[in-house]
Amino acid sequence: MLLNPFIAAMFPGSMVLSASMDFLTMTIPNPIPAALTLGYFVLAAGCLSPQAILYDVSCGFTILVMTFAMFTFRWIGGGDAKLAAATALWMGWGSILDYGVAASLCGGLLTLGLLMARARPLPTIFAQIPGVARLHDRESGVPYGIALAVAGLIEYPHTQIWAAAFS
Repeated sequence: MLLNPFIAAMFPGSMVLSASMDFLTMTIPNPIPAALTLGYFVLAAGCLSPQAILYDVSCGFTILVMTFAMFTFRWIGGGDAKLAAATALWMGWGSILDYGVAASLCGGLLTLGLLMARARPLPTIFAQIPGVARLHDRESGVPYGIALAVAGLIEYPHTQIWAAAFS
């Protein structure tokens, strides 16, 4: 039985918003992972057992520790770390490996695309757009939140919470 459609749609909406914000500003504002976390608990409370919720929380916490370590070494941004941890709540242990593989593949494609684009001169019409000019800058990083969001959207229909909410 589908619970509140707004809560069920919160995950895809938050993924699109986080990808958009990372693309435009190279940041993922804190309210996005916070809303994802809160949304998970609201939806999970209505459709998952307490044991399943604790299981998902252990997944999210593990990913938070791992991504915080990556952030400490400056391998990823803080917004990416928080987004990955919040997304891991929704994925749970049953989907986290597939999510990680999908995020890696999407991130690799995104990085290759940016490297290829940065190797060519930016057309003047696009140079006028600050976000595009920033992305084209070789000193700029990779908005990896886009890869995390796309991977989350790919894997969401295969998660335990999806099955429970949409059954």
